[in-house]
Amino acid sequence: MKPRTILSLVFLAGVFVMEGYDIAAMGLAVPRLGEALGLAREDFGWVFTALLVGIGVGGALLAPYGDRVGRRTMIVLGCLATGAFTFATTTATSIPSFLLWRGLTGIALGAALPNVSALSAELAPARLRATVMAVVSAGIPLGIGIAGFVSPEVVALAGWHGLFYVPGALALTLGVVLFLLLDSGLPEGAEKDGQAASKAPQLELMRQPWVIPFAVFAGMLSLNAMNLYLLSSWIPSVLPEAGFTQDLADRISGIVQFAGIGIGIVASLGLDRWRPGTTLLLMFAAMAACFLGVSLSAPDAGLWTALLCVGVGGASAGGMVLPGLCVYLFAPRLLSTAIGLGVMVARLGAFAGPLIGSAILSANAGPHAFFFAAAIPAALCALVALLVPMALKMKQNDRNRYEADTAPAS
Repeated sequence: MKPRTILSLVFLAGVFVMEGYDIAAMGLAVPRLGEALGLAREDFGWVFTALLVGIGVGGALLAPYGDRVGRRTMIVLGCLATGAFTFATTTATSIPSFLLWRGLTGIALGAALPNVSALSAELAPARLRATVMAVVSAGIPLGIGIAGFVSPEVVALAGWHGLFYVPGALALTLGVVLFLLLDSGLPEGAEKDGQAASKAPQLELMRQPWVIPFAVFAGMLSLNAMNLYLLSSWIPSVLPEAGFTQDLADRISGIVQFAGIGIGIVASLGLDRWRPGTTLLLMFAAMAACFLGVSLSAPDAGLWTALLCVGVGGASAGGMVLPGLCVYLFAPRLLSTAIGLGVMVARLGAFAGPLIGSAILSANAGPHAFFFAAAIPAALCALVALLVPMALKMKQNDRNRYEADTAPAS
């Protein structure tokens, strides 16, 4: 790859780092807002949800236009808007004002992130597209980790407002740098699709040959998001019920996230260099087996940590790997649209996950029932992965039609 291409990918990864930091900022700020503004922690549930809803709305309604007006335009505008709304969050003094600014921040992020994923795939070598996408999206857990690590110093320097100054400044800087660094232009095939361009780009995914590929992609993305938010929300509460100390439960929650980065990179290499369907089938089947192993075994720190590294780490890896599957399922002119709509569908699973965990805990069903429940979405993802080869054929059929339509007349 050329130096400018590598530099572009580094700054595109910076957008995901910024997102991770921004996501963590609200959670880090909430414990400090009681004293500063007199707001109760339990009142912020909908504020966290507002960001997720906004990302889904932006991903579904705005990100697809990257396939029509160009990826750079949506990325730059999304970064600049994210920076502005994140800075505006520091002016909030009530729950409604936090809801407003976090919701708008989510919409701006949703407009940019699918285009960042799509463009990173287009810049990457053909044999490593899914892997590059996974490495770029690994910026999210990295950003979350950085936010937690530096938050004491940031708060000491600038109060709770500083937690938002950092991602806000980073977003504005990235918007300017990426405007100067990225090339303008439309995705491959977008110029030819004049008729499709006159309509909402989302409609293309509702027609053949893209219905089945999108159903496969969105199905796995939604089920995996359900598992990811089920696990990330409740594992620190569930493990102490099994006899683990709170400190150990917190450490396990962190360890499995780092394991997820490694699993995500390995699985992405499988998508690029081996068989996408088989890779995903093995990953999700291994997750389901590990959750079943936890649910059927006596609590043991070593055994459960090892099993959860594969199970919970696999769920985190799924968020990295599945966008890379789009490279193989959809034509370049539809990448932002597919990823954006997929993000919206995934939010439905993300909302359901914590509620499922809450119901299990409210019923006093115990840790073993909790992890048995986590095995179900993973097993369903493995079943959906069996349909990946059929979905891949749909793209090949479209490619053959495209080449026939653009071939010079003899």
